[in-house]
Amino acid sequence: MRLPEGLGERIDKLVGTKRRAGFIREVLEREVERMEKEQGKA
Repeated sequence: MRLPEGLGERIDKLVGTKRRAGFIREVLEREVERMEKEQGKA
């Protein structure tokens, strides 16, 4: 997956280079769950 310019570096500053993939995975899972819940309300 390609990230917008500079986003990878911003993530690395927050969580460290070794945790970037895990951080992205956690955020994606959370967002998918949130969107699924939103669809259930419609």
